[in-house]
Amino acid sequence: MSNWERFLETFFNAKVMAKYLPDIAHGTLVTVELAGLVILTGLACGLALALLRSLGFRPVNFLVVFAVDLFRSLPPLVIIVFIYFGLPAVNVAPSGFVSTWLSLSLVLTAFSEEIFWAGITSIAKGQWEAALSTGLTYGQALMSVVLPQALRLTVPPLTNRTIAITKGTALGTVVAVSEILGTASSAVSNSYNPSPLILGAAAYLVLFLPVVVLGRWLETTMVWKR
Repeated sequence: MSNWERFLETFFNAKVMAKYLPDIAHGTLVTVELAGLVILTGLACGLALALLRSLGFRPVNFLVVFAVDLFRSLPPLVIIVFIYFGLPAVNVAPSGFVSTWLSLSLVLTAFSEEIFWAGITSIAKGQWEAALSTGLTYGQALMSVVLPQALRLTVPPLTNRTIAITKGTALGTVVAVSEILGTASSAVSNSYNPSPLILGAAAYLVLFLPVVVLGRWLETTMVWKR
């Protein structure tokens, strides 16, 4: 057997791939569900916190900033382990899936809040004054004039951060979540062949490459024209 044939037999073993393809497909479905929940929860909560912070109540702002800085500083894996293994001490026992969802959502919430807040504060003061001079309330000016402009500015950094964090679904394997990496790793252990990892890598490409392309398209179409 030549070196090339040995390489193909090791990393692209058709029999092993065919055997574990259904498992990888199931892991892909779990990853899609988990990533979708993380994105929806993280972005919605991040925007809500940024809007809450824009109201200017100092005690509330202090709490928001403290929470955001805390979860931006902690590694997602530490949060997953704390939720999964720590909360049972107070009679709360979330599953591995819920623990991973909550931890990644908290991290994405923290980063997206800062991005939304930066977008809101980047809008010129004259935009606020012009909106208020027409008779709009503070809330109406924020939602109808400032926020639409701010959202356009947040698309590039928000897209990159969202992609980076959702790929962290692979951390779920630490708490026995049967996502792509966990399923592929288990298949490698059972087959003594790394070919399932190649299937897992292909699944990640199928999932996240279109997201990257979509993000680039959004950056191009929503950026301010010069």
